[in-house]
Amino acid sequence: MFYHVPALLDESIRGLNIRPDGIYVDVTFGGGGHSREILKRLRNGRLIAFDQDEDAIQNVPDDKRLIFLNQNFRFLKNNLKFNGITEIDGLIADLGVSFHQFDEPERGFTFRQDVQLDMRMNKKGSVTAATLLKTLDEAALAKIFYDYGELVNSRKIAKEIAVARTVKPVTTVSDMINAIGKLAPPRQEHKFYARVFQALRIAVNHEIDYLKEMLGQAQEILKKDGRLVVITYHSLEDRVVKNFMRTGNFEGEEKKDFYGNLITPFRIISKKGIVPEEIEIEENKRARSARLRIAEKI
Repeated sequence: MFYHVPALLDESIRGLNIRPDGIYVDVTFGGGGHSREILKRLRNGRLIAFDQDEDAIQNVPDDKRLIFLNQNFRFLKNNLKFNGITEIDGLIADLGVSFHQFDEPERGFTFRQDVQLDMRMNKKGSVTAATLLKTLDEAALAKIFYDYGELVNSRKIAKEIAVARTVKPVTTVSDMINAIGKLAPPRQEHKFYARVFQALRIAVNHEIDYLKEMLGQAQEILKKDGRLVVITYHSLEDRVVKNFMRTGNFEGEEKKDFYGNLITPFRIISKKGIVPEEIEIEENKRARSARLRIAEKI
């Protein structure tokens, strides 16, 4: 099953600084691209992979060094403890949505086809994008579009949806476009709808909240000199990761010791973040917005 070619694959694997006998975690298994590269570098080591999407199970290789868990990465620490693991040497996270999820129309992640507004990464989840559009009040919808889509006209978007749903439920892509289409800036329709759908997807899957939970747990279980490697695809998640690696908190609040040194649990390996070379962007569209951040536990 095709997912996608991982962006910044070589750079992220190098960033893990893999020891042959180490214990590593891939919290976003997907098509297994990162996990396979990690396994190539392990001898007596172990790899634990997470993915909440049951479709990913079909990509799991038969390797006794690998434990695959069909779980959301927010349950990182408890699942590792259940498998007898309390410390790890490295963790990698490739955030965002895979091409496989975009290319499956029934998953409802894309606005390019008139499908149901689903957007669940975990198909067993009970709340879809259509659910949010039906049940949330206007203020709550506006907050989603502002916080997660960074849309300055979030209140107008929410208002149009509220008006449209008095006539019929907004459950499909065409319903959504008919409701808010007049707010899309000329020649920027693609960018506008991309942000609207991103906001709904993040809300449906609690992406930012669960990312914070996972990062906090990763800090607790990483060994000294263990590596935290994260690939982000939009400014919201990148800001969370950057702040956490730099200061140990998600707000970026700096705390210093008596001598003025920044108190942080990490040493930053990639100061400005690593972005793909032009040749990779040409060969892999998903790499266009990718940014790799690497930190080492102090």
